Amino acid sequence: MRAEPDQPRPADHRGSAAASGPRAVLSRLDVIAIIIGLVIGAGIFRAPSVVAANIPTEGVLLAAWLLGGLVSLAGALCYAELASAYPHAGGEYHFLARAYHRRFAFLFAWARLTVLQTGSIALLAFVLGDYLSALYPLGEYGAALYAGLAVFALTALNLVGLRASTGVHRVTTSVILLGLLFVTVVGLLHTVPPWAVPAPSAPGASMAFGLAMIFVLLTYGGWNEVAYVSAELRDGGRSMARVLVTAIAAITLIYLLVNLAYVNVLGLEGMRGSSVVAADAMRLALGAPGAGVVTLLIVIAVLTSMNVTILTGARTNYALGNDFPLFGFLACWHDGRNAPTRALLVQGAIALLLVLVGALSRSGFETMVEYLSPVFWFFFLLTTVSLFVLRWRDHARPRPFRVPFYPLTPLLFTATCAYMLYSSLAYTGFGALLGVAVLAAGVPLIFFLNRKPATWR
Repeated sequence: MRAEPDQPRPADHRGSAAASGPRAVLSRLDVIAIIIGLVIGAGIFRAPSVVAANIPTEGVLLAAWLLGGLVSLAGALCYAELASAYPHAGGEYHFLARAYHRRFAFLFAWARLTVLQTGSIALLAFVLGDYLSALYPLGEYGAALYAGLAVFALTALNLVGLRASTGVHRVTTSVILLGLLFVTVVGLLHTVPPWAVPAPSAPGASMAFGLAMIFVLLTYGGWNEVAYVSAELRDGGRSMARVLVTAIAAITLIYLLVNLAYVNVLGLEGMRGSSVVAADAMRLALGAPGAGVVTLLIVIAVLTSMNVTILTGARTNYALGNDFPLFGFLACWHDGRNAPTRALLVQGAIALLLVLVGALSRSGFETMVEYLSPVFWFFFLLTTVSLFVLRWRDHARPRPFRVPFYPLTPLLFTATCAYMLYSSLAYTGFGALLGVAVLAAGVPLIFFLNRKPATWR
């Protein structure tokens, strides 16, 4: 009897034509769209007002956004070397396994399955739910209902296959960029009479550049997800660095122009006094229809980020199943759809459970931010350090791309990660405690899991 195409098969990452697994089918444009769609989400519509509240002048505001791009570029160059030298569907999981210990990499994979990726999906789902609830209320738990529906629908889209998912992603990313171009042009060209600008708010004593950078870097977050499709990028060794640099340069330029538009319409004081800076800017420039356009733009941006987060997250779960028999049911790659079907289903189920947790806490977005932040920066720091470890331990490995100005560039990014880890622990709440507890629950598992024989080289 012929096996169904989605039945688990032994994974072989050595490049055998007969092996079932990821294939190099993504173009540079596909991956650039994935990065831009991941990074440019709801953050650019929410973070600028918080950044402005902790910045003394308009010049420093723009410098902060430029610095965020430079820091992200330093991190991207580190990841480009790792991803080009060790292309693998497991991404950071694979880097950690090589640099430290495979059981430690299991802990990262556990965190990604239960905290990082699923928490990010739930967080974005709540942003979407909040905006849709404002337009079409469904009662007390309307935001959670919308969030759960979004998780279900986008997981189903990715189950259709990689080509369908990336095709939709290209379209939605184009819509986001066109929308941001609209906001930028209107904001830069429109002159607002002084009486129309919101009343200024006095700078508070808590103004701090470091706090502003936390939100700036949060808005730039997501570019590291490209590591999980490194094995699916055509000519990945030579293309990875170019893809990352191009995407981050474009994102930095977009963020600078958008913030210039906000400043032109609202001024720095007006930005400080606004909790919905993009909507307020367009409301002043174009009236209520302008605010409506921005709301629609935010919905599309969040859907795009959710889609690609679901796409990349399932690939770590696939790698986890390849290495540990207890999770072997996740090592199921559907050749026809070029997708890890069971990993997608499990990821979707956990994300829906987190949506329920957020609904019960009555502050879904805030709870999810707290839930994932400390764990995220902890592993981000260790992944960056793994570059030093692998340079020393695996020095004979061919490296199609090497980080420029080594070791200064990775040291700079390592220090940034350490600071962000400290900050995420300094501002903890119930969500952070829950995230750390879920991570700790994976520790006992590493002592009871037998590894499958290594399949990577």
